[in-house]
This record gives sequence, C-alpha cells and structure tokens, in this order.
Amino acid sequence: MRVVQSWDDGIVDDVRLTELLRRYGATATFNLNPGLHQRQRSFSWRYGDKEVWRLGLDELVEVYAGFEIANHSLTHPYLPDLSPMDLEREVGDSRRWLQDWFQQPVRGFCYPFGGFSPAVKAAIHTAGHIYARTVAELDPVFPPADPLEFGANCRFADPAFWTGYERAKAINGVFFFWGHSYELVNEAMWADLENKIAGISADLAAEWVNLETLFAG
Repeated sequence: MRVVQSWDDGIVDDVRLTELLRRYGATATFNLNPGLHQRQRSFSWRYGDKEVWRLGLDELVEVYAGFEIANHSLTHPYLPDLSPMDLEREVGDSRRWLQDWFQQPVRGFCYPFGGFSPAVKAAIHTAGHIYARTVAELDPVFPPADPLEFGANCRFADPAFWTGYERAKAINGVFFFWGHSYELVNEAMWADLENKIAGISADLAAEWVNLETLFAG
C-alpha cells in the first residue's frame, strides 16, 4: 500500500511538523502560496484562540528541504471568481516562483478553498500541473476519474483515520490524508499525529510516496 499526505498554507507550525516527519522517514507534499510570504514571519489570521503565522521567505527552503512542494496559488483567492488574466497569474506565476525558489519541479496543485471550475482546471493544466487536489473525501482515492479533481480519504484528525487506512491496505491501494498544521492546537493532537506517522512508518505493508509519484506513470 502507498501512503501520501498533503499539508497546506506554509505556516510556522510546519517547522515542528517537518521535524516530526523526518524523524520517521515520512514523505509529504506542502502546498504553498508564494505571494503571501514576507521576508520575516508574519501574522495571518486567528484559528480559534490561536494566532496563525506564515513562515518567512528566508526560511522556506530550509524548512521544506527534502519534501515535495506543490502550488496552492499565489495569494489563496477563490479561483472561480477570477478573470482569465488574474487566474493565469495566480496559477502560472505562482508555479514559476516556487520552482525558482526551491529548484525542483512543481507539478501538483491544491485548490484554495477547494474551489474549481472548467476554466480553472484548464488554467491548471496549461500551466503545467499533472494533478490538482480538491477537498472531496473519496474511497478509493486512486486512480482518480480526473487527475485535476483528485480527492483524499480523510483529514489527519478524522476519527475514522485508521478505518480508512485499513480499508486501503486490504486492497493494496492508496491512502491519502491532508490538513493544516495550525489545526494541531494542543499536545494531545501532536501526540496523536506522531502515533499515526510512527505507526505507518513501522508498517511493513505501507510505503510513503510523494503525490507526484502516483501520477508519474
């Protein structure tokens, strides 16, 4: 069974998350908005009682070293509302910036707010992406009917996480979970995530792979 995970938005909690993933040899894809990062860390919004800060430009390459980077648009707008010119900028310019910063191909896309349309999908494809992730929950997840409407099994904190995992394992399929690290609001949630990552890494029937690897063939 192949296991993939995807995390959004490039926020400061990703520092702890990437350290956790490296500790267990887990791969992951991080979906970034290059137009929203300032030189230094910057406050973005509140998630309940928690302040959410974005990483600074100068630390991005170091924080995400060794991980796959995907495009989450330039500034995280709702893409179906954009003009064709703004859509091309949000999708195409963002991909070019990320490839320049990280010196790796960026072939994946993640729809901000999960929003897409035929015009958005066409722009994603034209810009050079081979898949685009939605927020739809599917089972099984792979192969998708449309690579530009690629869903996931569940969120990382889903109570049915292990149920979905075992279902995918039973058919030697793909298990895909996602989230935002700012959702980890206490030590119990971090411990639960570590238990999941450690458990998957210890499972001889499971293999961590990057999202792009699923579509490379």
